[in-house]
Amino acid sequence: MSRTHDLVLFGASGFTGGLTAEYLAAHAPDGCRWALAGRNAEKLERLRERLGKIRPDCAELPLLHANASDPGSLRRVAADARVVASTVGPYIRYGEPLVAACAAEGTDYADLTGEPEFVDAMYLKHHQRAQENGARLVHACGFDSVPHDLGVLFTVGLLPEGVPLRVDGYVRAGGTFSGGTLASALDAFSRGPQMVRTAKARRRAEPRPPGRRISTPLGGMRHSREAGAWAVPLPTIDPQIVGRSAAALERYGPDFRYRHAAAVRHLPVAVGGVAGVGALFALAQLGPARRWLSSRLAPGEGPSQARRAKSWFSVRFVGEGGGEKVYTEVSGGDPGYDETAKMLAESALCLAFDELPDSAGQVTTAVAMGDALIARLRRAGLVFRVAHQRASV
Repeated sequence: MSRTHDLVLFGASGFTGGLTAEYLAAHAPDGCRWALAGRNAEKLERLRERLGKIRPDCAELPLLHANASDPGSLRRVAADARVVASTVGPYIRYGEPLVAACAAEGTDYADLTGEPEFVDAMYLKHHQRAQENGARLVHACGFDSVPHDLGVLFTVGLLPEGVPLRVDGYVRAGGTFSGGTLASALDAFSRGPQMVRTAKARRRAEPRPPGRRISTPLGGMRHSREAGAWAVPLPTIDPQIVGRSAAALERYGPDFRYRHAAAVRHLPVAVGGVAGVGALFALAQLGPARRWLSSRLAPGEGPSQARRAKSWFSVRFVGEGGGEKVYTEVSGGDPGYDETAKMLAESALCLAFDELPDSAGQVTTAVAMGDALIARLRRAGLVFRVAHQRASV
């Protein structure tokens, strides 16, 4: 409580940052001492005016100068905050200085990255110092990877303890993406060799849970009877996050396996989706093509409120072990923006105000916040439900 701010939102003038700020203006508890941080004072002032129309006292929110190219400014923000939430991506370009500042100052940190290379690099560079200083570094606090990480935690909690467990996740979604998301994806696709090297370095450095086995196989496309659809493997960060939660929490059992896939009802659509991602990956390797694609939708731009209102997501989980089987679901509205802003804001509030398990260093949402964040998100309108009761298998 000796720090001035309970929560600082860094990058609030961007598209997703603005949505997160609006959510906080509407839902931050009375007495929450929060502030906006960024490099463009004029944009922050305009945002503050907008927030004042949602909640009058937000017209007086502190505005803090912070720039990813000025580590000193980030260190000052981190030193005076209990939690910093960042929406500034691509994180591989702009994210490390703030992570370093929070690790050094013992300040909790949350972001929206879905970039595996960035997460692995931050583990290698800053996990140990964050542990020493008591900081929780929690990446992937948006649609990547909250519904999947907490959905698996929710599912595992319904299965027997101390036995091998198998969970499959099937993602369906309808929505669109912003310029920032496109830029992050193209950056990640263009850095394949660096991503592989960093992942290998992390595997060498990170201790494995003694006496337990954790696997997150990508596998191939298959038809799933449980999903009633074709399961198309998703090479996203989500299964990696789930695997790290499983490694850290003994509740996932002695032998845990998670598979992550998109559920696509029609085979031609599934094949077309795989081909489309392959084509995007190939184009991202070519500098001129990558720049052209990035120019189609500039960072800071995103879908309209009307378009977001029509968007949705659903993740179905099938878990089994110890002779029992359970079907669960996590679902909500617009996955990329409205619900992502909600997830990041609630994660930051959870870190700031809730009684949580002891943890430090780079940790996942399931490890750092777990059931407390599930409860928050349920109150905020996300659905965590048992779709089918346990059945003997």
